[in-house]
Amino acid sequence: MLKQLFVTAGLTFCLAAAAQNNITGYVYVDNNNNGQFDKKETGLAGVAVSNGRNIAVTDKNGLYQLPVSNDNIIFVIKPSGYQFKMNQYNQSGFYYIHKPQGSPTSSKYKGVAPTPALPKNLNFALSQQNEPVDFSVLVFGDPQPYNEQELSYFSKSIVDDVRTGSHVKFGISLGDIVGDNLNLHLPYKEIMTKLKMPWYNVMGNHDMNYEATTDSLSDETFERNFGPNNYSWNYGNTHFIILDNILYPDPRDAKGYWGGLRPDQIEFLRNDLALVDKNKLVVISFHIPFSNEGGDAIRLEDRQAMFDLLKDFDNCLLMSAHTHFQKQIYYKTSDGWQGKSQALHEYNVGTTSGDWYSGELDAAGIPDGTMRDGTPRGYAFLNIKNNKYNLRYKVAGKDSAYQIRIYAPKIVARNSRGAAPFYANFFMGSEKDLVEYKFDNGKWAEMLRDSTFDYTYLDMVTRWDETTTLLQGRRPSAPVATGHLWSAPVNKKLAPGTHTIHVRVKDVYGNIHEEQQSYIIQ
Repeated sequence: MLKQLFVTAGLTFCLAAAAQNNITGYVYVDNNNNGQFDKKETGLAGVAVSNGRNIAVTDKNGLYQLPVSNDNIIFVIKPSGYQFKMNQYNQSGFYYIHKPQGSPTSSKYKGVAPTPALPKNLNFALSQQNEPVDFSVLVFGDPQPYNEQELSYFSKSIVDDVRTGSHVKFGISLGDIVGDNLNLHLPYKEIMTKLKMPWYNVMGNHDMNYEATTDSLSDETFERNFGPNNYSWNYGNTHFIILDNILYPDPRDAKGYWGGLRPDQIEFLRNDLALVDKNKLVVISFHIPFSNEGGDAIRLEDRQAMFDLLKDFDNCLLMSAHTHFQKQIYYKTSDGWQGKSQALHEYNVGTTSGDWYSGELDAAGIPDGTMRDGTPRGYAFLNIKNNKYNLRYKVAGKDSAYQIRIYAPKIVARNSRGAAPFYANFFMGSEKDLVEYKFDNGKWAEMLRDSTFDYTYLDMVTRWDETTTLLQGRRPSAPVATGHLWSAPVNKKLAPGTHTIHVRVKDVYGNIHEEQQSYIIQ
């Protein structure tokens, strides 16, 4: 009789074999890479397999058993040191879609076609690979093209800008892969092949089937194009989790969407984390920030459920996008965080589409796209060393050292009265960073965090109002206050002539960033 370790609701018990609604199979090492479990090949013990809610762990022969319904995606939680074969779009073959009735045909965009009867054994083939504990991950927020033109902007200004070495092992897009036109999923996938690395995708609110009448059906086209939208895998000493945190239709009034998690997703998260070593780094990626910005963006009990499941882990990072600005969020006890670490960090990543591809066109015909908080369009690198991490933002089209933009008067009157502040926008900044300034060869002094708008961005917006000739491109959105701006007064007492403002940042990870700008005293 088959006995299978099976995890549900945080408990472990044994399932006796073969009921009609169960699926069995093997996870094995495919030594000859032929996709067949041959007699001389070995099953892998201790590998987790999930139906999106329950998790089974393979026995000593690599055998698993799981319940299965008429709408399930069965997937393997990849163990460290192994890999799945990639398809032509660099997507991992870690899953199998089981939908014998297919997706509803009433949707504007195609879902999954009816799938054949399940095989006697649903097997998953792995091969060994070297996985260092020090590596990097490329992170994209909201590509969100609404048409082919904007998809071209994304390709030329973001994908073509990426320069990576062998230390970057894979990438993650944090949702809103497209802007409502789900037919653009396929050309997006084709563009992403240029990066030549495995790629994982989060579902965003603009990747949904809006005709769906239940949340469980809102992802039918996403599943067709990308597979499951709740899953996990291991790499090195890190455990990665992807979650769809969009509730649609909104359970409060069936209008629009709401941020949160369904009970089955929370159960999957509970079962998944129950198998993860507490010393590992846990990285959870989703689309809508859990910060509840605006007061009602997230169902707070779902956030609390996630916090409670993470509290015993020493090292955690949350990553989101959606907002089209960049922010470092630190959840504390006042937010319901009761974990070992003093605060739980969520990085709300700046978007590759920026301010929805708005702004003036450059010489190549690409829109500026600076975000409402003054962060230029770009992407991020998550750098991991064992079970610790640091983050770095890369501005598209700029050298990687460009991390700060200074806004200052170009000329001031010597010894004049009145304020003449200058501002430093450190794009990755938070209250945990030290930002200092000096003039010429003077002494360093600390700048103060300022909650005002980024004036460089404000100038970009007002230019559209003040022009008497039409500008090429689209008017940017109104500015928002930023959490990564610092200010100090310009020194007007120096001798007449040109002087240099120096800004230096020591960030939360101990990195030093510098920028400078000149001004004239007359």
